[in-house]
Amino acid sequence: MQEIPIRSFAVSVVVIRRTEPGAEVLLLRRTRSLAGEWCQIAGAIEPGETAWQAALRETREETGLVVQQLYSADICEQFYEAERDAISLLPVFVGIAAPDAEIRLNPEHSAFRWVGFDEAAGMVPFAGQRHVLRHVEREFVDREPSRWLLIHPRG
Repeated sequence: MQEIPIRSFAVSVVVIRRTEPGAEVLLLRRTRSLAGEWCQIAGAIEPGETAWQAALRETREETGLVVQQLYSADICEQFYEAERDAISLLPVFVGIAAPDAEIRLNPEHSAFRWVGFDEAAGMVPFAGQRHVLRHVEREFVDREPSRWLLIHPRG
């Protein structure tokens, strides 16, 4: 019997900010893989790094942001990659940014937008991303997130 491998090699980060009109999510327009598509932050876990450390590093590298808080979203983004015949499973994190946070994009992205969750769901290309966005909205915007999901970086 042939098996399909499951890979967990990268992280996904949904950055949100709370503003007077309501919560907004940060989307980035990609220039390389998925060029032209709007996506949340994502990137590989480097050797010796934990998933949450990768989430903080990728957020900083892609946007210049140092988030005020980082949570485990208690969900994974998952998708099938035909060219690898593998299922990828990415732990999702939620970063809380300051309302006036400045974004400095790296070359992986050509633009950014802070948008409401409904608009964000209409912009991302994949159903899995929309599922993750709805989960984050329900668990981190509509209600107070569980304190057990807060990540406390050391050193």
